Amino acid sequence: MREKILHAIARNSKISASDLALMLGVSEEEITSEIKKMEEEHIICGYPTLINWDFAADERVTAIIEVKVTPQRGRGFDQIAERIYRFDEVSALYLVSGNFDLAIVVEGKSMREVASFVSDKLAPLEAVLSTSTNFVLKKYKENGMPLVGEVHNDERMLITP
Repeated sequence: MREKILHAIARNSKISASDLALMLGVSEEEITSEIKKMEEEHIICGYPTLINWDFAADERVTAIIEVKVTPQRGRGFDQIAERIYRFDEVSALYLVSGNFDLAIVVEGKSMREVASFVSDKLAPLEAVLSTSTNFVLKKYKENGMPLVGEVHNDERMLITP
């Protein structure tokens, strides 16, 4: 049941417990209790809203920054990652395999603001060896949701046991 709840609220965090209960064929109390447990276990960490900033008055620039770092003795990449994710500009941070170590998603009001973040805050960090900034030109899909095409008002779907 947990997996079905997680998939449903990942698509629509505003879905009510009563709708989930109806979809899964269980009581509303069971849904509420299970969601509370998953929040306490940090399986559910929050309920963000997906915003298409292209249609909002507040324009945003998104960049994906590839970073090579020196792992810290005894802490690996965790120490530098914790330092980086505390910056307000950072919306996502991933340890990745390949030609670089960290992938950082940064949002700002302009390219200049993102560039300032890289040059003033990120690059000077002792563990940072190099950075490569890629600006997002257009978003097609984010958090599993398409940002282009038709708008669907009712995203509920029947989940069968």
